[in-house]
Order: sequence, then C-alpha cells, then structure tokens
Amino acid sequence: MDRKDNIKLQRLYELYEQPMYRIAYAVLHSSELAEDAVSDAFLRIIKKLGRIGEPESPKTRSYIVKVIKSTSINIYRRNRQFYIHELPIDEGTMQIPDPSANVEEKAVSEDTDTLLSSVSETDRSIMIMRSGGMSWKEVAVRVSMTESNVRKRFERARKKVIEMRGEK
Repeated sequence: MDRKDNIKLQRLYELYEQPMYRIAYAVLHSSELAEDAVSDAFLRIIKKLGRIGEPESPKTRSYIVKVIKSTSINIYRRNRQFYIHELPIDEGTMQIPDPSANVEEKAVSEDTDTLLSSVSETDRSIMIMRSGGMSWKEVAVRVSMTESNVRKRFERARKKVIEMRGEK
C-alpha cells in the first residue's frame, strides 16, 4: 500500500468506523461480534481500496454500508448455525469436586471462582478450557464460535480478571 492508500484508509476509518459498528450491532446484538464485523469489513475494504473513490462520496458510503451489512449477516449466520446444534456434555462437565481437598486449595479455588464470576459464562468456559490445555480450535468448536472470536473473548476476559485482581 502506498501513502495515498494509507491516507484514504485512515480517512475511511475516521468517517465510517462508528456508523459501521452501529450497523453491525443492530444485526448482531453483541458488542464483541460487532467489533469483529467491523474488523472483518475493513479487511474486505482494504482488498478493494484501489477501486474505492473519495471517502466522502455517496457511492463510497453506499459501498461501505453494503460491506458491513453483508459481513454482519455472514457472522450472524455462522454463529446461528453453531448454536442450532446441541453441544455434547463431556466427562469434565459431569465431575463432582473431591470433598477431601485441602483448605488451601479451596481458598485458591474460591478466589478464582470470585474472579471468574466477573466475566460471562461463555468467557469463563473459554478461559477454563484454554487453561486446561485445549487448543484454540478445540475451544472454538466447543463454544460454537470462530477461533478469532474465541481468542478475542479470551483476551477481553483475561484483561478483566487482571483488572479485578488489581494487577494493572
């Protein structure tokens, strides 16, 4: 990309990022998925940057709206498809905690439970599965999301837990 394209992309971002987010949020009803949709849409826009006219033109605006709508709808369909199928219950879900565990382990566990309660159930599951050694792909299949969505949600949840602990 040359300097002219960089300037054009920066101007497109300044003009359209927030309206694109609002459109994506209206379709997806999730701030995380809306952010992902905007990112995916800009990746599509970058590929066609040479064909895009002036950022302020009505034709460019129309193109941007079409891209974010189609990107959001694709994400919605992909996620809806995952949620249609019932997730299997694995053996780890059915395990009952050992009552003979020592007091120190219980205190650490209670502290961890308190920190994890600050994030959504899905994010908590993602964090637990990742700390259990599962790959991004395995976690994505289990929670019926894309790998990129799982990574982003893990990052956000991790940041929130760190803030709750007062480390940052």
